[in-house]
Amino acid sequence: MIRINQIKIRHDLEKRISNDQLRDVLIKHAAKILHVDKSQIKDIEIIRHSIDARKKPEIFDIYLVDVAVKGADETKVVSKCKNKDVSLKEKDDYDFDKQVLSILNRKDERREIVSSFSNKEKACDNAFNDDRIVIIGAGPAGLFCGYMLALKGLKPLIIERGADVDKRTEAVEHFWKTGELNTSTNVQFGEGGAGTFSDGKLNTMVKDKDGRGREALKIFVKHGAQEEILYDAKPHIGTDVLRNVVKNIREDIKKLGGEVLFETKVTDIIIDDCGKIQGLIAETDKAGVLEKKEIQCSRVVLAIGHSARDTFYMLKDRKVSMEKKPFAVGFRVEHPQSIINKSQYGIEDPKTLPPAPYKLTTTTDNGRGVYSFCMCPGGYVVNASSEEGRLAVNGMSYSKRDGTNANSAIIVTVDPKDFGGDDILSGVEFQRRLEEKAYEIGQGKIPVELYGDFKGAFNDISNLVRNSGKSSESEHIEDKESSWKIDPCMRGDYTFANVHEILPDELNNCFIQGMEKFGKIIKGYNSDNTLVSGVESRTSSPVRITRDENCQSVNIKGLYPCGEGAGYAGGIMSAAMDGMKVAEYVVSDIVKAT
Repeated sequence: MIRINQIKIRHDLEKRISNDQLRDVLIKHAAKILHVDKSQIKDIEIIRHSIDARKKPEIFDIYLVDVAVKGADETKVVSKCKNKDVSLKEKDDYDFDKQVLSILNRKDERREIVSSFSNKEKACDNAFNDDRIVIIGAGPAGLFCGYMLALKGLKPLIIERGADVDKRTEAVEHFWKTGELNTSTNVQFGEGGAGTFSDGKLNTMVKDKDGRGREALKIFVKHGAQEEILYDAKPHIGTDVLRNVVKNIREDIKKLGGEVLFETKVTDIIIDDCGKIQGLIAETDKAGVLEKKEIQCSRVVLAIGHSARDTFYMLKDRKVSMEKKPFAVGFRVEHPQSIINKSQYGIEDPKTLPPAPYKLTTTTDNGRGVYSFCMCPGGYVVNASSEEGRLAVNGMSYSKRDGTNANSAIIVTVDPKDFGGDDILSGVEFQRRLEEKAYEIGQGKIPVELYGDFKGAFNDISNLVRNSGKSSESEHIEDKESSWKIDPCMRGDYTFANVHEILPDELNNCFIQGMEKFGKIIKGYNSDNTLVSGVESRTSSPVRITRDENCQSVNIKGLYPCGEGAGYAGGIMSAAMDGMKVAEYVVSDIVKAT
């Protein structure tokens, strides 16, 4: 195969191009670049697609493709091109067995042992003496870890405190309509994890030299996601599609011999005197009656989410090694999607382009980072609470992203010195205090405030916006002339309240500095009419459950901290990839024992 980078095609803003038309256009461009007849192009695959709007409103689609040429030596074709954007494709397909062998650092004579894990008939029962691998959590990390283990013939047991995705969807919709919270099944807990009720973005900053990311995308597509995610520069599924995808992955795990227990919470882990996992205690909710049972196991994948606070405290009691971790807190901001489109594309209503996303980042006078997080084009702000008397928000969008508003978290970095106290879980308590304040000022509803009122609550505005270039007054004269107003696009009741009372003044200062600077990048971003809601407190885990080079806990043998809750991921894709990585180490550990 030959890889061609940077095929640039002018985007038609009036008419959508069909997949067949696009294929013909790409073949024509590829043949021209390779100096071959287009009839010689045997196959063409889009690897990556991005949008170039630097010359807006003139828009270009940029494609990276892999091409197979028939009747020619591809090495010679590449050589004759003398084009830096043309090269022979390097093999980058994911190979689970190869990863395991790399971990074992052994030669190919070990491949027979590794490959035996693919024999589903034997199911590797003798490899671990009927001692099942238990995975705690059915978010992306747990599901992908379980799926990879099941494919190798192992029969993992996945334990999830929340309900299956269908029952979970009913519980979440009920909460948004009535305010009645189910603390076990909600936006944070249940099949698919917190990502199930989010924007469903699949881009990641994690380097993918081993091909786990692309393999994860293929797994998503195999189980019902749109094929476009395989090549879009900013792939997106949407909560409506993602719900079916996670269900299909779960069903495949079960078909391969795995088991999934829903509405079952792990309340304790059993560790012997040598620091090895021996089992765990789990409670299953059966019609409101808790049934406690002990499960014997020597390998546990800890794929809990970042909101499993009671589990963090249980792990602390069991002296599992953890450390405090920086994260970020802030607010959700909403703007008309049309002004974001205008800024990014030069067009308010692009008929043939997706709703425009954005990414913003800056550093404040005191050195804190302020940045956009989980930006949702055409999305909704949702009540993402999981504890009584506390309120947190998140962003969510459907696959069409056809909501009228764009929303994003604008968050400020915090570290252990901000948490208060020396306890290893002081970050959890810091989050809880902010969420209690948000619940209080909104009286249980999502509190919302106009940005103009938020900023106006502080006296020394000139100090808050210094280094922003213009004065606050001149900025807002300009914004008022644009005079847009919007209603909140939210799931869950909301009320207008003093959102500026939630965070400490120093963090509010940073938030305002960030908003003012972002207003110079996207016109109208810092408008008085921008909606601010809060609190965005669940950006990432406040702790890291430390693990060694074999992905095991540094002090508990057989415990594999994994994914976002353990502090090793920051979204759906990175969590899925970490789940795959941990599966490789679990199998390598079993191979060593054979």
